[in-house]
Amino acid sequence: MTANAELFDRWIRTSFVAMNTELENLYFAQDDRSQAIGVGDAIKHTLRDEGHAHVVALLAEGNTGDGFETAFNVLGNVGMYLAALRRHELTNPAREERSPFPEASSLALHVGASLGMAPRFATGHLATHNKAVAGLRKSFTSLADEFLFIDENTRGILCLQSAADALIGIVHLGVSSPVADVLFDKAKQALTSVLTFNARMFDELDVQRFFYSVRPYYKPYRVGRQEYRGANAGDFSGINALDLLLGLCRASDTYYSQLLVDKMLFMLPADQARLRECMTYRSLLDELLALADNHAHTPWFQANTRAFLEVCDLFGQTAVQHHNQLVKRFIELPAADLKEESKAGITASGPPLPVLLRSLEMLRDMRTAADRPGVATRHADLARLRRSVKPAS
Repeated sequence: MTANAELFDRWIRTSFVAMNTELENLYFAQDDRSQAIGVGDAIKHTLRDEGHAHVVALLAEGNTGDGFETAFNVLGNVGMYLAALRRHELTNPAREERSPFPEASSLALHVGASLGMAPRFATGHLATHNKAVAGLRKSFTSLADEFLFIDENTRGILCLQSAADALIGIVHLGVSSPVADVLFDKAKQALTSVLTFNARMFDELDVQRFFYSVRPYYKPYRVGRQEYRGANAGDFSGINALDLLLGLCRASDTYYSQLLVDKMLFMLPADQARLRECMTYRSLLDELLALADNHAHTPWFQANTRAFLEVCDLFGQTAVQHHNQLVKRFIELPAADLKEESKAGITASGPPLPVLLRSLEMLRDMRTAADRPGVATRHADLARLRRSVKPAS
């Protein structure tokens, strides 16, 4: 890491966090917690100016050729800086045609293009590639609820990646392999852990603090002229690998393929390659359906199909849990109390909240293979497969 990159990183981990935390406490103490304009202006200007000095130094330095890790870290830091400026209403895509921070935009565009990623901070910066220094990971604030959200969300992501790795292993062994049981068990254990970590987060996370002090840093903002959506907890390959390998979603489905296209540049390059590879595999569901007519009576078909269905059920439970808890309880319900003018730009992905909710409901129903008219789920195919399996003795 270059000296300028190291100084910027140190600032992001210290003064940046302290100023954001102070501002969040000012906002939260108000009767209207959504009001950020005109509050703590002196702190905001210090944050803006100190960050700008680091950005200018890095921009003048240019491409140092210091490797992926440094470039990815710089992209995350300038992205977090821009996200904080957006959160504190020093920039807002609704009232601008271009970012009022050209130097930060130039740095983000340069580094993002060199990495093959969107020029803003991504989920990986605060999750799987959030390097801890002396036990402290990167964050926007030092609020306990943000640390809880980051940590439990990262644990869930790591487990979903582990489940996806197991299914990829089954693809290479073949779904009829007698040793696939090890990998099915690995996937089930990982998904069970996801349910545990999510439940712990939903039990301990303060709804008001999350809604007013954590979520706002994930809003869309402009880089140059282009508006980029906020980082999403699903911006990693594991969740989509599970969709595709289980066969619950299909890359040929217009709705789902658009989702993949939209999120691709928000993932690390290695994750992008991994997801593209998964799109070339035949799903385990389709493999088992093709074998059902001639092999349903065999012990291996019964054992492996039963294990496959158990993985599908657990994955569906994680989808329901996420939607009914995080989306509904931590976003939809508190948003209902906002003043109408505060509801604009509330979502990380950009569209109005009702539009986003409909989209998320559709994705939940695809992952649970729900019997929903107008949505292309695998309900009938899973039902057929279930009929071919005898009850466990």
